[in-house]
Amino acid sequence: MNEFRWTPFFTLLTKENKRFLKVAKQTLLIPIVNSSLYLLIFGVSLGENIKVGGTGGYLAFLIPGILMMGVLNNAFQNSSSSIGTSRFHGDLEDLRTVPLSPYQIVLAMSLGGLTRGLSVGFLIFLVGQVFYYFTFKEFLGVTNPGALIFFLVTGGLAFANLGISVGFWAKNFDQLTAVGGFVLLPLLYLGGVFFSLSHMHPFWQVISQANPMLYFINGVRYGFLGTSDIPPWTSALVSFFTTMALFLFAFRKVKNGQYGRW
Repeated sequence: MNEFRWTPFFTLLTKENKRFLKVAKQTLLIPIVNSSLYLLIFGVSLGENIKVGGTGGYLAFLIPGILMMGVLNNAFQNSSSSIGTSRFHGDLEDLRTVPLSPYQIVLAMSLGGLTRGLSVGFLIFLVGQVFYYFTFKEFLGVTNPGALIFFLVTGGLAFANLGISVGFWAKNFDQLTAVGGFVLLPLLYLGGVFFSLSHMHPFWQVISQANPMLYFINGVRYGFLGTSDIPPWTSALVSFFTTMALFLFAFRKVKNGQYGRW
């Protein structure tokens, strides 16, 4: 009986994974090319002119930020585009006919988004290690693997859940892409991917601390470097509660959302 209950869940999860792997050039290759350009231009070409204290150089500071940006963005894109495409084709209504609870739907789609996010993150990690090795003749170490895994997983799940909520909220593809381009991307850029919080004016430091991306990104940076702008326990608590809040919001959207065709 329990096996039957979870068979549709694993079927949906497999579908979510196969969907982004089927177009791997778009979902995996393009983020790697973009990240490589960021690392080449900012980390290698300009890195010597940018000083960030206590991190082993700007390239070491940049790699965790670029990696986390890739994880968050792709986790969001996977779940939001999955729901958007399904609503456009009218396939989303099929979820009402299968024995899946809203909790299982959210969990399957968020795990699918997490898988894509972590896949992109792993590839960015490899690319970053190549850039770091050719620059410093050594590999960038991971100071705290447990913290790194925690922040990558919570961040991927959080933004996959956000993508589910946005997918049900949006009325068309224009609204779906607008959230990613005009809301998510600026918050990622302002979340400390390219700069240290200590370099900002005190007023903007306070404003930036209201951005949850700041805590996810600094958590990953702490996992790599053992240091960050935000204390690790503060980042962990904010990341955990943000993930829980976005999960509950996604659960509510799935339970009461519109499944009809766009």
